[in-house]
Amino acid sequence: MALHLLCIGGEDHALRIPFLEALQNRGLRVSAAGTGAASAFAQNGITYHQYQFDRFGMGASDRAAIGQLARLVKFARPDVIQTFDTKPNLFAPLALRGAVPVVRTINGMGWVFSSTELRALAFRPVYLAMQRLAACWTAATVFQNKADRSFFHRHHLLGKSPSVVIGSSGIDVGAFETAQARMASPAELRAELGLGDAEIVLTVSRLTVQKGIATLLEAAEIVHQARPKVRFLLVGPRESEGAFAVDQALIERHAPYVIATGARSDIPALLGLADVFAFPTEYREGIPRVLLEAGLAGVPIVASRMPGCDDVVVEDWNGHLVPPRDPRALAAAILGLLQDSSRARTMGQRSINVVRREFDLNFVADRYAELYRQLLSRGHSSDGRAAAHSSSEIQ
Repeated sequence: MALHLLCIGGEDHALRIPFLEALQNRGLRVSAAGTGAASAFAQNGITYHQYQFDRFGMGASDRAAIGQLARLVKFARPDVIQTFDTKPNLFAPLALRGAVPVVRTINGMGWVFSSTELRALAFRPVYLAMQRLAACWTAATVFQNKADRSFFHRHHLLGKSPSVVIGSSGIDVGAFETAQARMASPAELRAELGLGDAEIVLTVSRLTVQKGIATLLEAAEIVHQARPKVRFLLVGPRESEGAFAVDQALIERHAPYVIATGARSDIPALLGLADVFAFPTEYREGIPRVLLEAGLAGVPIVASRMPGCDDVVVEDWNGHLVPPRDPRALAAAILGLLQDSSRARTMGQRSINVVRREFDLNFVADRYAELYRQLLSRGHSSDGRAAAHSSSEIQ
């Protein structure tokens, strides 16, 4: 009988449908649970279970989510559980306490370890304590970058469970290229968005301060003074981000050279417009998917010098890394690429090669499928950890 994997995430869990389909193609039976809509999963024939938690709060809603997951897993009866995102990574081990092996993927350290706000600093001891507790019932931990793995080792957040680094959830190269070919042409998008022949700096992100949008707006003003025809496209949700959202009035203050489109589903086509992709995040990311998409589209990247970003971008080779919260450095890097289009194209071509070689979905799915099989073949202790072996690393 095929191994049944239940993959648990948050509101943007539908982005992992290609990953789940790749696992299906490797003989696994997959289902999913998340807080977003079920429609995308239904369209792809994947059984989906919905549960709820508050992204921004703690307390009663978290306890309720843990209870929901315990009931959900009892009903679904998976052989292995895979979790993504901060809260699901904590909730699933706490809900199951070893009843089913849980593999958690640490796809970044998020707001708590990226922000210097007092509230974030206050949450850090709580986060560390909960991670140590969750580790007691975790079968294995996957990291998307080496910096996060080092952090977990340094703070003793792994317990006795093994760990491995697998860069990203993978990108389906063929599907991305097919989508680019089928979507609107650059000329059609320029007409739709009123861009004329402007140079385009594209950012795809939630429009929050923590994603560096306020820094980007300051940099856009500097770039506009030097090259008035440049347009900055900000693509992503704002209203859903609550107290973290950048003020709409701040965005409007930078019109007409900054255009906020809201969330869109035609990112591959929009990347075909871009002269530069800017990603000024202040978050500790895992491996940002948008950087892989930008790289695969051959767009030179300017990103923050943060874990995850520096796993994709090599300074002055396929893009530039700048300090977070530094609009002048961000503007200078963007201007440098706009002023030297030949070098920018060379950087973009290098990124295509990097993404194809290191982040292809087939490579990533092979590694995850092998990890699940290794865990089940080795057996598990009563607390859900992999049976003891000689190394804390899974090859």
